[in-house]
Amino acid sequence: MRISIKILIVTIGLLLTSCEEVITVDLDTAAPRLVIDASIDWVKNTTGSEQKIKLSTTTGYYSPTFPTVSGANITVTNSANTVFNFIENPGTGEYICTNFQPAIGETYVLSIVLNGETYTATETLVNAPTMQTDVIQNNDAGFGGDEVEVLTKFQDNGAQQNYYLYRHASNRVAFPQYQIEDDENDNGNLMTIYYSNKDLKPGDIMDIKLYGISRRYSEYFNKLLLASGNDDSPFATTPTKVRGNITNQTNSKNFPFGYFRLSEIDTKSYTIQ
Repeated sequence: MRISIKILIVTIGLLLTSCEEVITVDLDTAAPRLVIDASIDWVKNTTGSEQKIKLSTTTGYYSPTFPTVSGANITVTNSANTVFNFIENPGTGEYICTNFQPAIGETYVLSIVLNGETYTATETLVNAPTMQTDVIQNNDAGFGGDEVEVLTKFQDNGAQQNYYLYRHASNRVAFPQYQIEDDENDNGNLMTIYYSNKDLKPGDIMDIKLYGISRRYSEYFNKLLLASGNDDSPFATTPTKVRGNITNQTNSKNFPFGYFRLSEIDTKSYTIQ
C-alpha cells in the first residue's frame, strides 16, 4: 500500500532479477483507504485566497497512479463561523476555494463529508519568518569538498516556541528535499537553513521555502521521514502507518491518512553561481 502526501514523496523500488527475466512478487493489497492532502499555504505578500485540498486513496504496490476521489462535500470554518467551500474541479479529486481568508493565529475546522461518513480536523495557521535577502554559496562543501552548499538565514522570534519546515527544489533533483527544525537551541537567534548537493551547476535555479508549522505537525512529519527511511539515518525504522490529525467521526476504524495543516510561507529563488 502506498500513501500520497503533498509536503512528502516516497519512492520504494523492489527489483528481483534472474539471469534473463524480471520476477514480480505477488503481494497482498489492503483495502483502499482515503488520503487527504489538506495543506493550506499562505505565501507572504499574497492574499492566500485560492487554496486546494486533494483527495485520493491508497493503492496497490505496483500501481503507477493513485486513484482520485470525487463527490465529497468539503468546508473549512474559522472561529467567526465563516464557512469556506471547496468545490471539486470535476473528476480530478482536487477541491478549490477562491475566497479563503488566512489569518495568523486563527483556528480553522476542516469538515469532509464523503459516502455518508464525516471527517474532521482542527488546526491553527502558523506564521513564518522572513528569510534574509543574501544567500551564502560555498562550492567546496561536503566531506569530499565536491558539493555546492547554499545557506539561507532568518531571525527566530524569541517570544515564542517555533517549529519550521524547509523545502529545497531544483531542476537537478527529481524530488524536493524537506527538513524539520525547531528553535529549542536557537531561541531568539539568527538561524541558518543548510542545503548541499554535488550535482548543482552554475545557472541552476534553487527554490527555497520556509514554512511555519505547529509542534504537532513537526512530530507527524518526523514520523513520516522515519517511516520512509528518508531521514538520512543509518538506523532507519521499519515503515509503518503514520496517522495525522484528521479523524473519522462516523466510523473510527475507517480512519484516513493525511494531515490538515495551515502555514504561512516565505519563498526565495536563488540562481547558483
